[in-house]
Amino acid sequence: MSVPSVDPVEAEGRFLSDLGQRVRTMRAVRAMSRKVLSQTSGLSERYIAQLESGQGNVSIILLRRVANAMGVRLEDLIAAVESPPDWPVMRDLLATATPEQVAEAKRILAGTGRGSDAEIPRRVALIGLRGAGKSTLGRILAERLGWRFVELNREIERENGLLVSEIFAIYGQDGYRRLEQAALRRLADEAGPMVLATSGGIVAEPLTFDLLLSSFFTVWLKARPEEHMRRVREQTAQGAAPARLPDNDNALRELRAVLLSREPLYARSRAVIDTAGVSVAETAAQLTALVEETLRLRQAR
Repeated sequence: MSVPSVDPVEAEGRFLSDLGQRVRTMRAVRAMSRKVLSQTSGLSERYIAQLESGQGNVSIILLRRVANAMGVRLEDLIAAVESPPDWPVMRDLLATATPEQVAEAKRILAGTGRGSDAEIPRRVALIGLRGAGKSTLGRILAERLGWRFVELNREIERENGLLVSEIFAIYGQDGYRRLEQAALRRLADEAGPMVLATSGGIVAEPLTFDLLLSSFFTVWLKARPEEHMRRVREQTAQGAAPARLPDNDNALRELRAVLLSREPLYARSRAVIDTAGVSVAETAAQLTALVEETLRLRQAR
């Protein structure tokens, strides 16, 4: 049987299109505008727009041809550090592993018993976009359960002696994510029940988000983009939010793009509570009932 030939030009066009889509999605997950990405990377907004539209620099295509010619992966040529000799084997095995095998490998590599069903329900983490109600509902839940309440951003500020805005200004988003992971790891290792309110962008760093999922019973507080925008503006008017969102259609479009890109990640949580059109009191009652029922079922095992 003959193998259908692949048009190299068409294949390279798909590669650039896929590359642009990945850049666009990763930027949205991190809630970065093209302007911010331009300023951070030193590249023009025009180039970033071209890259995201599938018209990236031809040099990436040339490098891809070199990799294809040698029968290696593109990432092997551009890795920042030398990979262990067994890494290509591990990567290929993971590509065909079952979800159960991947989970087992993660437990072995982590080297801890973190993530056991017996422990997770006594640590609850609330995730979702800014304006989801994580802090408000987290405090209510912690008070009703008699548990400790922690805001991850406040913990990061306390540990580093800097405001989150100052951390971003000095170290950038990458520096903030490293401090976020370190703070979360310390909290995950602490004993005792806890309700944790996270930042909306905690899903942007895979290792940090995986640590959260394996160490806490995660609940996604879901809402429509318009509600997120309204709640943040209300917080700003009351002095609870540090910056005012632009009051225009572009800001709402960007928020929709961020939510759309993060939804598959938020959806990995253990439970979802839709807060759209529901009062704080009703949502708090639903959240409390969810956690109490989860605790009851685990204790009955």
